[in-house]
Amino acid sequence: MTAADFQRVTDVSRETQDKFERYAALLTKWTAAINLISPRSLPDLWRRHFLDSAQLRAYLPPAPEAGERTILDLGSGGGFPGMVLALLGCGQVHLVESDQRKAVFLREVARETGASVTVHALRIEALDPFAVDAVTCRAFAPLPKILDLSEPFLRPQNDGACGKDAPVGLFLKGRNADRELTEAGKTWRLQTERFESITDPEGSILRLKLLSVEGGAS
Repeated sequence: MTAADFQRVTDVSRETQDKFERYAALLTKWTAAINLISPRSLPDLWRRHFLDSAQLRAYLPPAPEAGERTILDLGSGGGFPGMVLALLGCGQVHLVESDQRKAVFLREVARETGASVTVHALRIEALDPFAVDAVTCRAFAPLPKILDLSEPFLRPQNDGACGKDAPVGLFLKGRNADRELTEAGKTWRLQTERFESITDPEGSILRLKLLSVEGGAS
């Protein structure tokens, strides 16, 4: 996939595409020094990383009537999927990345592109919970661990009600999705939807809400 292919598939403006091209240039430059992505994946950057992340846009909950969406991205690394969603105008994105060098990279991308992000250079366990509309991550951890870490942010805000306004988790998963869902089901009660990835024939997008907020089996 080329940059032009990405623009065609995502239907972004020329201005937004220019921002993605600056992002791609920075990613290529910085990957030579720090482990942002596998160097072997650079020739397929537009599909493997940018489009793979951009496909989550279709599964985000609607923006609130007042204000913009708030998205929490765990283990952001090189910015996938959080930085991509920010550049697509999906809302205010909080990028959580404990590696200080990667956090510096994310801030540089934000400075160069004007992306609407806040970078938290710490572990997710150290971040005080706040209300979000969605939690995202890619290649971060097995699903049970993701749920343990994101539960304070995914917890429904209205007396535990799991309605249409409850926050969602959007997680890109590979061939082990079934096994991870089975393991998570031993501890968590979940409302789960699953969608095919458009970039990976073995990949899935999991969209879920917590039905149990205690972190234990009912």
